[in-house]
Amino acid sequence: MNITSEQIKALREKTGISVMQCKKALEEAEGDEAKAIIILKKKGAEQAAKKADREFGAGIVEAYIHSNGLVGSIVELASETDFVSNNAEFKTLAKDIAMQITATAPDFLKTTDIDETAATKARELFTQEAADKPADLQEKIIQGKMDSYFKDQVLLNQDFIKNPEMTIQMMLDNAMQKFGERIEIIKFTRFEIGK
Repeated sequence: MNITSEQIKALREKTGISVMQCKKALEEAEGDEAKAIIILKKKGAEQAAKKADREFGAGIVEAYIHSNGLVGSIVELASETDFVSNNAEFKTLAKDIAMQITATAPDFLKTTDIDETAATKARELFTQEAADKPADLQEKIIQGKMDSYFKDQVLLNQDFIKNPEMTIQMMLDNAMQKFGERIEIIKFTRFEIGK
């Protein structure tokens, strides 16, 4: 199948991934853009896993303050080299993540950060809510409610406010695929007047 430059350009604009990777994904998907996006996401996650043991040597601290001046956040985003951390797109990624934190007020960076107390309290509440449901469905209902509840509280699992089709983790995976380096949020802090 002949992949057109317009198809490649459209996929690149949607994903931000290199022209060559977009072309390869479109060829593999036989021109189907939706399939190509899935292929790129899968390859991005695979590449991220391969880079998981690499050392960080650079990064930036980025802040976002909402226009009312009452709420803001600071995020530390790490990369392997300063070549990547000095890139304008990397800085934009950090700014977008800081804006996400300001807007959504996550309690945790990743799922493994959820402490036992928070998980136990949530499970108790959802167990009470599912008590009147059929016994064979209760655990599924409780788990579904737990996943939904903590999705909003875990930064990496949140849907990106500018593009709900992507999670913050997907944004990081795409950036790793694009830059060819391990990229990770190290920590964040959110500030709000009166809290």
